[in-house]
Amino acid sequence: MQMEHSPILLGKVSVNLSKTTLSTLCHIPSFASYMMLGLGRMIDSSSEDNVHYYYEDDGYAGEKRKEEEMFELEGSLGKSDAVNRELISLERELSSLRRAGSIDSFGLYLYGIILKDKGCENAAMKVLVESVNCFPWNWSAWLELQALCTTADTLNNLNLKNHWMKDFFLASAYQELKMHEEALKRYERLLGVFQSSNYIQSQIATVLYCLRELDDAELIFEDLLCKDPHRVESMDVYSNLLYAKESFSPLSFLAHRVSLTDKYRPESCCIIANYYSLKGQHEKSVLYFRRAVKLNRKFLSAWTLMGHEYVEMKNTPAATDAYRRAIEINPRDYRAWYGLGQTYEVMSMPFYALYYFRKSSYLQPNDSRPWIAMAHLYESAPLQMLNEAIKCFKRAANCNDSEGIALLQLAKLHDALGHSERAAFFYKKDLDRMEAEERQGHNMVEAMFYLAKYYQTKKRFQEAEYYCRRLLDYTGPESETARSLLRGLEISPDMEHFGP
Repeated sequence: MQMEHSPILLGKVSVNLSKTTLSTLCHIPSFASYMMLGLGRMIDSSSEDNVHYYYEDDGYAGEKRKEEEMFELEGSLGKSDAVNRELISLERELSSLRRAGSIDSFGLYLYGIILKDKGCENAAMKVLVESVNCFPWNWSAWLELQALCTTADTLNNLNLKNHWMKDFFLASAYQELKMHEEALKRYERLLGVFQSSNYIQSQIATVLYCLRELDDAELIFEDLLCKDPHRVESMDVYSNLLYAKESFSPLSFLAHRVSLTDKYRPESCCIIANYYSLKGQHEKSVLYFRRAVKLNRKFLSAWTLMGHEYVEMKNTPAATDAYRRAIEINPRDYRAWYGLGQTYEVMSMPFYALYYFRKSSYLQPNDSRPWIAMAHLYESAPLQMLNEAIKCFKRAANCNDSEGIALLQLAKLHDALGHSERAAFFYKKDLDRMEAEERQGHNMVEAMFYLAKYYQTKKRFQEAEYYCRRLLDYTGPESETARSLLRGLEISPDMEHFGP
């Protein structure tokens, strides 16, 4: 998450650091950046009450060697098992300083990152909590702590001091855990205090986008651009929204604007990539997504969206690799798990695809797409598990299925199984949805045709006549069939069932 405009106050700290260095420390996004400052060991000076930082290049040299080794082994976008060999000595010294009580919040932050890098997550969490309780304004420490909070229970059990930075942390953590309603409440409460914060407004827009409230989110993003025409932060999310709405002109304008502002930002590259993807130029789109991950290896959305582009290009090995890279960065990225499911479905490996779709639905249970994908797999020829397909389509129908796929498929499946009453129920429900949304098309004709025949067989002639007469407004074979049904109703011996 990019935090260039996040609410960080530096305050006064009783350590011998320059103001510039302290400000930089509060904004560093990763351990590599931290090491680039050359911050190494901390030692006690001759006075026990005065702790000094002095600069050494152990950590920086180790990180630099790690980056060089990764590049030599696999290239600029490759993976390797390269490690920073200087971490062992740094961990030993930081651990000693912590036991002696001679370490401050920034030392704790560095120690927590090292423990997290080693896989000692519980110990890292404890140290990072100490760091943010000691100095709450270091947002980077909060972000490292957030990465360790993979469940709501873990988040709620943190022993954090009350501070307004804690509210920013909880809002961000709720958003990461897909608890969007809770995140929205937190951000709206914070906006009441920090009323002119563009950061909070951008986060609210992002939450609304995740809740599929696209129109409301778009209004906020437009307002942000009016106030700050050169804004790049969070505009990649706005480009995703415009892509989802197929708003070509606004997306083209946004891509042009960020290209003039700063075309070598990962966000800018993703916006331009979305523009080319919407134009159907997937090769160019991949080129810009690759540029984004060259600029920032851990830019999550670039890896995931690059996988989508490779799927469009039928390059399944590259798509699989991109999605797996995204999952390595954030195992809770449901879009990457969903993308893997799609890839294995294309490769005709339904059981693998089901596994990845299930993982996606677990991480994002209120998204209808993974449930629909699983349902299609269950009803496909290799599996033919229609009852399981029905369960998945029901879950999708309860998850705000905006495309209306689930209700129609439920009607068809029940019809195929001979459950005519259930089929009519879902056809009627789907028809009501299309009427409420003022939609037209073949699905509406299909629903009315089925209901007309169903009510005729049930001798409910008034309802049958109603749907037949509605079908007369359409051209094609359905209209002729409706006329035939009406003639059959007129000679029915049960005409007394008609109303006056």
